[in-house]
Amino acid sequence: MSEDKYTKLGDKIYAHIGGMENVQSLYHCMTRIRIKIKDNDKVDVDGLKKIDGVLGVVEGDTLEVVVGPGVNTKVAAYMVDLAGVKENDEFPTTVNQTSSYQSGKDEVTAKADEVHAAHKAALKKTWWRAALQHISAIFVPLIPAFVGAGLISGVAGIFRNMMTAKMLPVSWALAINVLGVIANGMYGYLNIFAGINAAKEFGATPGFGGIIGGIVMFNLAPPATIPNLFSGQPLAPNQGGLIGVLISVWLLSYVEKFFHKHIPDSIDIIFTPLLTVLIMGLVTLFLIMPFAGWVSNGLIGAINWILKVGGAFSGFILGAAFLPMVMFGLHQILTPIHVQMIQKTGSTPLLPVLAMAGAGQVGTAIALWVKCRKNKHLTKMIKGALPVGFLGVGEPLIYGISLPLGRPFITACIGGGIGGAVIGALGGVGASAIGTSGIPLIPLIVNGRAWAYCLGLLAAYAGGFVVTYFFGVPKSAMVATNEDGSPAE
Repeated sequence: MSEDKYTKLGDKIYAHIGGMENVQSLYHCMTRIRIKIKDNDKVDVDGLKKIDGVLGVVEGDTLEVVVGPGVNTKVAAYMVDLAGVKENDEFPTTVNQTSSYQSGKDEVTAKADEVHAAHKAALKKTWWRAALQHISAIFVPLIPAFVGAGLISGVAGIFRNMMTAKMLPVSWALAINVLGVIANGMYGYLNIFAGINAAKEFGATPGFGGIIGGIVMFNLAPPATIPNLFSGQPLAPNQGGLIGVLISVWLLSYVEKFFHKHIPDSIDIIFTPLLTVLIMGLVTLFLIMPFAGWVSNGLIGAINWILKVGGAFSGFILGAAFLPMVMFGLHQILTPIHVQMIQKTGSTPLLPVLAMAGAGQVGTAIALWVKCRKNKHLTKMIKGALPVGFLGVGEPLIYGISLPLGRPFITACIGGGIGGAVIGALGGVGASAIGTSGIPLIPLIVNGRAWAYCLGLLAAYAGGFVVTYFFGVPKSAMVATNEDGSPAE
């Protein structure tokens, strides 16, 4: 896709969402352009889905346009540059519309009445949709940092194991320690990063969110302690972790807004920060941290129990259910749970199981490629989406291949379930970091269990391939076509 095509794709997206004047803000994540819309009735979802280059559309409080990795970055950059803002910034109320997207504006307006009822039903605000939107906005910007720091940490762990096994000389200790320091720049201060992002998302002062993250990580020199008011035992640093940070910053946003509203302007700059930080610092330490610690321990214990007791059955259910969660954007809610498990136990056993869903997609795509060779349009799309599928990015395969065809989406879920069952049966497979899956997750598997994860991957690839090849290929997909989708002569 040339630079001109990124421009055209951005223009066409604007044309089907009511223009720049209908955008509140936008940003990109791993594969999507996430757009906050002012008036949902002006959005032509059906038209968006038909745009060449758009792999799928997810409707919610934030409109998510799936265009694939790499493409999303360039298209989002063009769209915000055209509006004269940065990603996540508020769009101006009036914009200078000189782009070619104007040509489709009248058509968008004409279609608004047709999709009115559907939008009202699909975009109904609920508390859980709002929660998912907040979690996504807080953690999606951190994913590149998770990937970079996680891979560095994984490499350091491999070198450390090799040195312990005397495969590397002791002189490598310095290099290993340096890599550990670099990786810890992310994970050691994750609460602060999350606190700052949460404050931005909830409309509070970002620095206040960072302070809350630092409070949760408090460090007192022994024998000094802070009591847990509920148990009487000393409060542990980082108790409640990210869950506590998110709850505290959410409450802080209301406290800060209350003081801004009621404190006179002349002294607001002094007393609002003082009272907000003091009150929420005390509430965080003595109420939220003990409560969040209890919630966190319960979640981690429940997940570990499910994987341990359920074994292959639990692995199959989790692996098979994850693709629908990705399709609806619900997978974002698992991010703080993964991170909390890593902070508490050193790894998340949930991520390797869920990663099998993407592997099932890969197997399905290969089966379609083999059995639908005459469909040049489909095979061209598969060739474009398959490489990133191996790297754990599943949206192009979901929205571009399996979901539009119907049955392959179901067989891909079954393939993911097969891989999850293998990992659940073998047990003890955990990842030390998040932000990646598929093949890139291999270096992050802890305790020498990478072989078990690889077996799960192979099982998911094979399961998705076999089930799709024999049961999941619709006849319409085998019709001969040219690369542009026209019938082959």
